[in-house]
Amino acid sequence: MVMPLYDDNPFKLPRTPVVSWALIAVTIVAFILEFSVTDNPAVLAHQLGVVPAAIFGAYSHPGAIGALLTPFTYQFLHADVMHLIGNLIFLWVFADNVEQALGRWRFLIFYLLAGALAGLAYAVSDPGSKVPLIGASGSVSGVVIAYLMLRPCAKLTALVMGIPLRISAYWIIGVFIAIQFVNLGAAARSDVAWWCHIGGMAAGGLLLLLLKRSGVKLFECIRPGDIPLEPAMPQTARLPGAPR
Repeated sequence: MVMPLYDDNPFKLPRTPVVSWALIAVTIVAFILEFSVTDNPAVLAHQLGVVPAAIFGAYSHPGAIGALLTPFTYQFLHADVMHLIGNLIFLWVFADNVEQALGRWRFLIFYLLAGALAGLAYAVSDPGSKVPLIGASGSVSGVVIAYLMLRPCAKLTALVMGIPLRISAYWIIGVFIAIQFVNLGAAARSDVAWWCHIGGMAAGGLLLLLLKRSGVKLFECIRPGDIPLEPAMPQTARLPGAPR
């Protein structure tokens, strides 16, 4: 198991990643409300989660908001504490860079659309299913792919089989991507919505291309050794004793 903990942020981050932090806070508050306003969170999952059969009109959706809005609402519900923490750790590590590349409002649009498209990918993978999808993993998968496209060589501190190691982002995210496809064959027998993750990754890559700020470079590797400590002397510099 690989769990990222911290990254060496190549961006200077001149602006606080307000949207990233706000999404984390809102998701935590939603989780608290999810388990405090009702004695049966499963009912709320059916009302606000993505139910494929309801999306395609083969099932009467029990919620008051309508099935077509659930690709947005499902992103803020979670099955348990570990489900919540796992998604928020990834969001904490990777989202600030993506917000910096997109800007605050574009990042919010990116996050919500990546999650919505991921939810629709899950629905398309099994259109007759009445099993609700909840969780931020589709949105987070989009954020992770966007980070890879921005800073593949950034160094991350991650727990690898319980051991803290310093690893380049492309290794950690590469393992993340491989896991999604390796487990895809077990999707029907698993509680994990692998198609949601894959849909989120595809959406994240496309949306980054559409929404990134002008001038933001993709697949740029920045390492400490690449940055000169002192500027080189210009060739036109005046020599001692030379006339001005």
